[in-house]
Amino acid sequence: MRLDRLLLRWSLKRTVLTLLVPALGIVGGIELWTTYRTAVDAANSAYDRSLLGAIKAMDANISTASGGVAVELPYTMLEFFELTASGQVYFRVTTEDGLTEVGSPDLPRPPVTLKTRVPYFYDAEYFGEKVRVGAYARELDRPVGNSVVRQRVVIQVAETLGSRTQFANQITAQAVRRDILMLLSAAGLLAVVLHLTLRPLARLGDEVRARSPADLRPIDAASAPVDARPLVDAINIHMARSQHIIEARGRFIDDASHQLRTPLATLRTQLDYALRETDPANIRDAIDAISRQLDDATHRTNQMLALARADAPEISVDPIDLAALAQQVAREVVPAARDKRISLELDGPEDALMVLGHAGMLREAALNLLHNAIRFAPEEGRVVIALHAEPGEVAFSVTDNGPGIPPDQLPRLGERFFRARNSLLGGSGLGLAIARSVAEQCGGRLTIANVASGGCVATLHLLPADADRQAIDRMVSLSS
Repeated sequence: MRLDRLLLRWSLKRTVLTLLVPALGIVGGIELWTTYRTAVDAANSAYDRSLLGAIKAMDANISTASGGVAVELPYTMLEFFELTASGQVYFRVTTEDGLTEVGSPDLPRPPVTLKTRVPYFYDAEYFGEKVRVGAYARELDRPVGNSVVRQRVVIQVAETLGSRTQFANQITAQAVRRDILMLLSAAGLLAVVLHLTLRPLARLGDEVRARSPADLRPIDAASAPVDARPLVDAINIHMARSQHIIEARGRFIDDASHQLRTPLATLRTQLDYALRETDPANIRDAIDAISRQLDDATHRTNQMLALARADAPEISVDPIDLAALAQQVAREVVPAARDKRISLELDGPEDALMVLGHAGMLREAALNLLHNAIRFAPEEGRVVIALHAEPGEVAFSVTDNGPGIPPDQLPRLGERFFRARNSLLGGSGLGLAIARSVAEQCGGRLTIANVASGGCVATLHLLPADADRQAIDRMVSLSS
């Protein structure tokens, strides 16, 4: 986490260079170690052939004619070999029983049993100095000494490692110079590539900064690198949402001023009339009209505030009991239903029916649906509240037996201030808009349809309380 916070304070260029250059250094170190090992193996391969040549020359000068093992040392060859090895050269020729021995008797023995006529090379230490030893064994032409069987002769030639080490170090030094140059070149090229890669993002940032605060047009994703386009798309979505919120607030201000200006002007007119009137009966009528106009203005103001709350960018969504909420709103509209002698019915489960939503806003939406149904239902009509669970959702529906909605205007229901052309009653046209906005903010939806027997049914489709987070986000994104 500490490293993540540190990297967030760095630019992408600095982050990539800081992380990649050490990685390249590690890869270069591994490559140098591999080069050194390869150089040592190459030196051993080359110099071991020289050791084998000395062994073969010495083997060619071994004789058993005298009954023992005799070696005619080719000193000229040994001197030449010492010049080639640039160091000391030691040798030892002996039979396996050790009865006959020529050369350096304490030369380190082979660590494994030698195979006949198969050379073996190994590293050892002789007189405190590291040496490379070549060993070779073969059978003698005839038995020596008192032996009745032919014995094997073992030839060992050793050299100090000066030439080998110098050869390996030269190769490694060349590799170091080459790798340092490659590392510096790679870092420089990487910086240039990063600059060219990030330049479209910098240009895009300059274009966005140059915009006015009110310019929320989508950013052209084609001007960004392919890998950055998901980020640009996300920014465009966020800007679209911000634009939607700004437009909604602007519409709310315009709608509020329009909806309140007319009632206030009417109130002013009615009040002026009451002040001029001297007849008590006319004054009483004027005051009654003012009271009704105030009730209407208050109702419109409350609806506008409810719509503003429903249009909020985010609301808290919690599990709530829809059955209990339905009983609560049904009790609240009983007086209004009684005034029109309307039969109010509640058809739902007795047990809790949990959904995801905001209790206060869902209550507001349900009350608006019920008030609409009671308003458009005829005298002694019927309004039914029904709750039922469906796969993946829970439905809260309100059905009335009123005149219904013209089919061509059904798609527009839920728009602000829209009223069907067959609506002869007053109203602000905000009730269904509030219900639809609340449903969408809770991750659900509002549907409105005519009933075949006459009337209309409005249904809130809500998510059950056990819906997963992905389903909620998907529903909210679709509604927005």
